[in-house]
Amino acid sequence: MEKLESELPAFLSYHDAGHTKYVIDSAMKLAEAENVTGDDLILLKTAALFHDAGFLQQGEGHEEISCIIAREYLPKYDYSDRQVEHICRIIMATRIPQSPTDPLGGILCDADLYYAGTDSYWENSGKLFSEFKQSGIVSTEMEWQLLQIEFLSSHKYFTKKAIASLEKKKQATLQELKSRVDTGLRHNNGPKPLTMLTDLFLALLGVVFAGVALKLFLVPNHFFDGGITGISLLVHEIYNFNLGLVILVLNLPLIIISYFSIGKRFALRTLGSVILLGICLLLIPMYPVTADKLLISIFGGAFLGIGIGLIMRTGAALDGIEVLAVYTLKRTSFTITEIILAINIVIFVIAGFRFGIETALYSILTYFTATRCIDYVVEGLQAYTGVTIVSGKSEAIKYQLVSKLGRGITVYKGERGFLPGKFEVSSECDIIFTVITRLELRKLKNLVNEVDPKAFVFANTIKEASGGVIKRRHAH
Repeated sequence: MEKLESELPAFLSYHDAGHTKYVIDSAMKLAEAENVTGDDLILLKTAALFHDAGFLQQGEGHEEISCIIAREYLPKYDYSDRQVEHICRIIMATRIPQSPTDPLGGILCDADLYYAGTDSYWENSGKLFSEFKQSGIVSTEMEWQLLQIEFLSSHKYFTKKAIASLEKKKQATLQELKSRVDTGLRHNNGPKPLTMLTDLFLALLGVVFAGVALKLFLVPNHFFDGGITGISLLVHEIYNFNLGLVILVLNLPLIIISYFSIGKRFALRTLGSVILLGICLLLIPMYPVTADKLLISIFGGAFLGIGIGLIMRTGAALDGIEVLAVYTLKRTSFTITEIILAINIVIFVIAGFRFGIETALYSILTYFTATRCIDYVVEGLQAYTGVTIVSGKSEAIKYQLVSKLGRGITVYKGERGFLPGKFEVSSECDIIFTVITRLELRKLKNLVNEVDPKAFVFANTIKEASGGVIKRRHAH
């Protein structure tokens, strides 16, 4: 104990000599309740004394170092080899995740984390946070709280006494932590200035691309697109109404629907994008850059698709056709793809009858080019995207996805590791799978990155999805 008091690094605000004394006292309480006496009690107290001795050298792998120190010192005090190895097994049981192999190991595990089920949790947690921050394990209090949520959610006590007297308080502490995280995220998850400027720049760039496509390619040559933009072009050609005003009027009901079905942020951003497009159409002069119909179809569609895609990257939309499709989906048995296809067929049929079959066919090519460019700009994401996450901090990530993103999750049991040169190194982990909309991928990545920047995340396209909670309202 004198060695611990004088030689432990000064930055160890939690794993100090006082912690060792606390663990010894807690082990004694639990041992009395579990009727541990005689030589077993001596072995338990000795293991408690040595369990963090490894911190004299380093924190990582300190349990193994503690055993090395125990093997060096204990034989001098007439401990047999069998007793020393038993003490080392007890010490190794405290390594996270705890895995005791006998009752004495279970007692020391519970004594080591006795504070988690008491009112002293917050004091000890503060000391441990300070120590972890000093060591570079965590950098912010929010990151620490998420780590604690993950830890307490997976932790369990092993002795009857600890379960009866500590578990209830530990669960109350866990709920308090979750409440603090909820409050912190509500205050800290507002748009960051840099993010807002980036989104504003993308929105402006997107409406300029879309405006150029409409005023320099499509409108002067009487070409059309699909969706609400295509309907707006038809109305403009037939009745000669102002195109920007028509786009705003036709999108407005769908923006109102999206306010209730998707979220306030998405609806307001979409409204702002549509208004900006209307202004852009007023400022850009009507000037046909080419009369070649193939060039008009390809480059008009490309510019329009890039513009719509850039807007989608900001978490908004420039065309409310998907909102209309989702709204119609609830009242029919058709899929979103079938609904959008049917609407576009009507648009192109009307265009064919009114302006000729050739114009309709070139307009279909325009629409196809635009959709391909949209997919390219938003990295190939479709209406729904399946996301798989592999992380050593799965509990905190599961909490974030369910509580913050509002998504249902599926968890597979697997193993992580098997790296080149370290094939034999692996560990069990939860593999998380969830389905999100393409507009939520950015938010999901941010939530996962807050918990574990090293998490392995990959997404794959899902053409159609139904059931579960994927049709719930989600704030993009």
